[in-house]
Amino acid sequence: MNTVTNKCINVGVDTGKEQLDVYIRPLDIFFTVSNDDKGIKQAIKIIQKHTPLRVVIEATGRLEMPFIIACHNAKLPYVIANPVHVRRFAGAIGQRAKTDKLDAKLIAHYAEAIKPNLTTLKPDSMRLMADLVIRRNQLLSMQTMEKNRMKIMPSQLILTIKPILTAFKNQIEKIESKIIKLIESNPEYQAKNEILQSMPGIGKIAAASIISNLPELGLITNKQASSLVGVAPMNRESGRYKGLIKIQGGRAQVRTVLYMAMMSAIQCNPIFKSTYQRLLAEGKPKKVAIIACVRKMVTILNSMLRDGALWDAKII
Repeated sequence: MNTVTNKCINVGVDTGKEQLDVYIRPLDIFFTVSNDDKGIKQAIKIIQKHTPLRVVIEATGRLEMPFIIACHNAKLPYVIANPVHVRRFAGAIGQRAKTDKLDAKLIAHYAEAIKPNLTTLKPDSMRLMADLVIRRNQLLSMQTMEKNRMKIMPSQLILTIKPILTAFKNQIEKIESKIIKLIESNPEYQAKNEILQSMPGIGKIAAASIISNLPELGLITNKQASSLVGVAPMNRESGRYKGLIKIQGGRAQVRTVLYMAMMSAIQCNPIFKSTYQRLLAEGKPKKVAIIACVRKMVTILNSMLRDGALWDAKII
């Protein structure tokens, strides 16, 4: 096998709860391993022999992380791909059939054709903080469901819900305590946290979400920051057709946290309150106005972190 072929090798990995399906392109090598420590070690050993240009696996939430960490430790170039992008690529090449092998081949083909940028694994503490924020959001969601059930369940069953709500409350407090300890253990996180929370409306959870899920903030342009969060307006025009300008893509978790933060900010922060009221007066729907305010929040936070400056309403 010549050197030129080696340089063009791309690996596609289809993730399942029980197994990993791996396809090496253009060598037409396909194999399946169990999605556990033993299977992942076996897969890494085979992949390393072919020195691939990139190993691409779709983001599934959590199932891909053990394999990604193994790639990182083995110094393999890896990409965590957006499943939407892979599906769109499948549509572009006319692939509709779906099997584990075809999915792995598709991901490898996507890697070769699109050449997505390599992914960098977050430091352990940053990854843990992101996981804690996710878990807190999950607990809050379940807590809300139980509170809603209290309103519709008969009185004799309400007593079965109250202990669950107490458990949720205790777990949420423990997670928040862990997040605070993580921030306090790192001087860089402390500095960022102080700047972020100086803005009225940004609390400890929103700050932690930004630190862990948007580490680029302060190092990129305002347009890039808005795009990463997914609050940049996207035009939909073709010929005479002019569709609604919508947001799309971006990091949904950060966007959700900042959306909730903005609900607080439009009450306590005069800058965002006046912007929100002005947009409503112009006839903008409430959600559109809130997203516009979030976009403004992101650009201001980006500037604050870039300059190392605390919030000052007088210079905004």
